[in-house]
Amino acid sequence: MSYICDLCPRNCKVDRNKKVGFCGMGDKIKIARYQKHMWEEPCISGSKGSGTVFFSGCGLKCVYCQNYQVSRGMGEEISEERLAEIFLELQDMGCHNISLVTATQFVPNIKTALDMARGRLRLPVVFNCGGYEKAETIAAMEGYADIYLPDIKYKSPDMSSRYSSCADYYDRAVESVGEMLRQAPECVFDGEGILRKGVIIRHLVLPGGYKDSIAVLEGIAKNFGTKGFMLSLMSQYTPMPSCAAFPEINRPVTTFEYKKAAARAVELGFEGYFQDKSSVGEKYIPPFGQNVVKLK
Repeated sequence: MSYICDLCPRNCKVDRNKKVGFCGMGDKIKIARYQKHMWEEPCISGSKGSGTVFFSGCGLKCVYCQNYQVSRGMGEEISEERLAEIFLELQDMGCHNISLVTATQFVPNIKTALDMARGRLRLPVVFNCGGYEKAETIAAMEGYADIYLPDIKYKSPDMSSRYSSCADYYDRAVESVGEMLRQAPECVFDGEGILRKGVIIRHLVLPGGYKDSIAVLEGIAKNFGTKGFMLSLMSQYTPMPSCAAFPEINRPVTTFEYKKAAARAVELGFEGYFQDKSSVGEKYIPPFGQNVVKLK
């Protein structure tokens, strides 16, 4: 598959048949783990879990990434045929959906795998991403993704530059989320309250960053309103080893910081989820140090 890559806003134009792009990936699908995942939003994980595939590499590489081993390239290469089999295995496990985590760098391969599973795969597909996407790449997922689960991490270009090396983060996120909402303007649930189609916008409150969180929430309301999609306001920030070089974020979020952001979300009229502070900690991070099960 040709990969003169312009899938993400980095537009690195690398021939990924010959060398890796900014994301750290070549032309072959690489995944770190797949599993029944119980720790997403209730309407995603439900009682049976979300069938989650963690793709290797990332176009953001945030300094505080919880899945930093994966975003830096840990994993094993697989074929499109094997990925299609994995989707069907997750369906056989009884999962509510198929969740593609950080999949932007493999969109063409994933579409091929979904085409191979078409007619047999009956679950909705979740596109779970960091928000720093090209609207054109999201448009290419129309008819393949049913649910979008993007982050909008920052409003401040200073923060997005410092922690994710992209001053244009917010503008690109607004464009890509706008395309997601064009495809799925309303949330649709089944009889068990499980999301079948729609958008959940996630925002993680960062240490010392609650004022930027408020700016993000106000920006979402200005651009998209507060209805039709859900907001997931997260408090689960957990300092990773790399945060030692960034002392201002090398601590958990305080209750005060999270409550300030949450209060503004309520004032603006958002609907969705507010995360309990007990969600902080590495126990919620999948054990990527273990071998990937049944890849071959």
